[in-house]
Amino acid sequence: MMDVPGAMLRTFRTGEFDPARLVEAKGGQKISVCLPARDEQDTVGPIVKTIRTALMEVVPLVDEILVVDDHSSDDTAAVAAEAGAKVLSAHEILPDYGVGHGKGEALWKSLYAAQGDLIVWCDADVRDFDPAFVVGLIGPLLVRPDLVFVKGFYERPVEAGGDRGGRVTELVARPIVSLLFPHLAPIIQPLAGEYAGRREALEQLPFVEGYGVDLGLLIDVAARFGLDAMAQVDLGTRIHRNRPLDELSPQATAVLQTALWRADPELIRTSAILVRPGLDPIEIEAEERPPLVEVPGYHRSSA
Repeated sequence: MMDVPGAMLRTFRTGEFDPARLVEAKGGQKISVCLPARDEQDTVGPIVKTIRTALMEVVPLVDEILVVDDHSSDDTAAVAAEAGAKVLSAHEILPDYGVGHGKGEALWKSLYAAQGDLIVWCDADVRDFDPAFVVGLIGPLLVRPDLVFVKGFYERPVEAGGDRGGRVTELVARPIVSLLFPHLAPIIQPLAGEYAGRREALEQLPFVEGYGVDLGLLIDVAARFGLDAMAQVDLGTRIHRNRPLDELSPQATAVLQTALWRADPELIRTSAILVRPGLDPIEIEAEERPPLVEVPGYHRSSA
């Protein structure tokens, strides 16, 4: 294990886990890798191919690759299917709950649609995707049955942004975690899109519909299961799209909404309007999907 100064959270490195040994450790459990994707035709195909080749064909660790297409306007769905993923449109899953948009919506629906007992989520905009990301995230869950949730962290090369956590993390997420949820401060990248969990735990949690889902899940897992049931893993280097500020400010607002909502539900009860000089106002909704165990007809946990 790698030591993080001041941390009280189990922290691993992806290199600690051998895929072949993890196949033995998984027993009869099924593992699903889920990719929420919106307009990611340039990167989703190589990611799917990498996982399928390394972790399904060479080593049979992963049982399913599921891409949930979040209303893409490009060829994301076709590219992912051609690469070998099972592809579902977000609006086709749980249609009684509406078409829904946003990362959290796609994650929630992927959990419903996936077959796995263990769920791995990875962002679909990563370049030079390494199968070690999946191995590192699933490893702690397979060797430590007391863990229910594993969060990834990584280095970002200077040309891809220059800081470890990203601008929204450093300017919004980390400060507000330190102020309102200091027990989560040891988590190196609270907004990282790479994480994994046990279905039996995840299905008990609500999912914030939008970009606040990453922080919301961290807060909720810790509140329900405790820090002792959580871990983080060093995934090495990750290169992804560096978004402009006009795309990051809505994400930052959603993260702030989620933190305030979890700190005190009376603080955030409705949507917010993000006003930026020179740009059109944007409505940032404060909505969430219920735990899947509360969804009529959902019986995955007892299947």
